[in-house]
Amino acid sequence: TSVGSIERIKKVAKRITRMRKTGLDIVVVVSAMAGETDKLLDMARQISPNAKRREVDLLLSSGERISSALLSIALDNIGCPSISMTGRQIGLLTDGSHTRARIKEIDTERARRVLKKKHVIVVAGFQGINEHGDVTTLGRGGSDTSAVALAVALNAKQCEIYTDVDGVYTADPNIVPNARKMDRISYDEMLEMASLGAQVLQFRCVEFCKKYNMPLVVKSSLVDDSIGTLICEEDTSMEQPVVSGIMSDKNQAKITIKGVPDQPGIASKFFTGLADANLSVDMIIQNVSEEGHTDISFTLTKEDIN
Repeated sequence: TSVGSIERIKKVAKRITRMRKTGLDIVVVVSAMAGETDKLLDMARQISPNAKRREVDLLLSSGERISSALLSIALDNIGCPSISMTGRQIGLLTDGSHTRARIKEIDTERARRVLKKKHVIVVAGFQGINEHGDVTTLGRGGSDTSAVALAVALNAKQCEIYTDVDGVYTADPNIVPNARKMDRISYDEMLEMASLGAQVLQFRCVEFCKKYNMPLVVKSSLVDDSIGTLICEEDTSMEQPVVSGIMSDKNQAKITIKGVPDQPGIASKFFTGLADANLSVDMIIQNVSEEGHTDISFTLTKEDIN
């Protein structure tokens, strides 16, 4: 939503220009314009319900490329020198898992050369390339992960995520009107909230931050003086409530396999197969065995079912 329209892109460009005047070196990672990814997916499904994941990746990556080019044009138009880059151009190398790739490394040599020239870099998030040079994508919400990975690779002081909310709340404010915004939250708490349905940040993004101890700030792109929420290591100055937040996730699908032989190693073989296919299982429930057989239920995201 931060780059959801031309007017919002112009507003973001002005904010970046103000920040650059403070002497900061700035790398901006953008997502696709609002609704663009769903529109592209719908177009692919109209042609074929079983499009190759490689082709889907190439198709979906165009959304972020459009956003990055438009923002770079907007920056240049108001006198802020900038350059847009794709995942390939920024040096983001992933594994070969199309539509859910994982980052292997980032070659920052070109980015550092550009930053020395005091140019703002606008990166198309959500994407990279594999060892064969094919475009890959990081999964829905992957622009957040791109941003954190680049912040780590470039030794940034912190990473800021701009969205349509002004921080992390104790519950979804659209459902709970009196939900409270938190000024500060630990990596572990945010990981738990993200895994249970908090939409403000992707789980992998927070996981990356914790692994490399990268401070992360969530702010609103719609409010100029947004303070946001700091996500960092836990310290003694943080509040210690019994419950930090309440989350819900409507994007889960439940699958039940009935009549599974209740024998050691059967479930392990099954879930190992899912892991090999890069499918992430959230919850697992196994019923009490009856006559040597049992039922196993587990949850996946709806996208993984398709």
